[in-house]
Amino acid sequence: MLADDALGAAREDLAQPTNNSYLSAFEAMARDPNQLMSVAELDGAVVGCLQITFIPGLSYKGRWRGQIESVRIAKDLRGQGLGRQMIDWAVEQCRARGCGMVQLTAHKSREDTHRFYVSLGFEPMHEGFKLIF
Repeated sequence: MLADDALGAAREDLAQPTNNSYLSAFEAMARDPNQLMSVAELDGAVVGCLQITFIPGLSYKGRWRGQIESVRIAKDLRGQGLGRQMIDWAVEQCRARGCGMVQLTAHKSREDTHRFYVSLGFEPMHEGFKLIF
């Protein structure tokens, strides 16, 4: 699902066997108690995924935050409410871990995604910057 659009297709590697970088990242996330990886299943098939990182911080009076990343829904199931269910679930996971805020990012070109997150109550408050090596 990470490679299931123009942006992902340009940056992901679908070669078999699986690129060791993915396996190393998965193993590191599995060992880190501040990482939560989740998939949504329908009739035994994976139809969605996301990752939550729980981040301690000093700002906002030492408030923890949940960072939701890599949200994907199977192409043929988009627009049916599965994404809303997944984000609602992720927000509840953040609350349960004591987070006082939840943040996420979406590529600037994903205008439909921006509207979706706003419809869930997220506010476009900051401009994000990345340095990719």
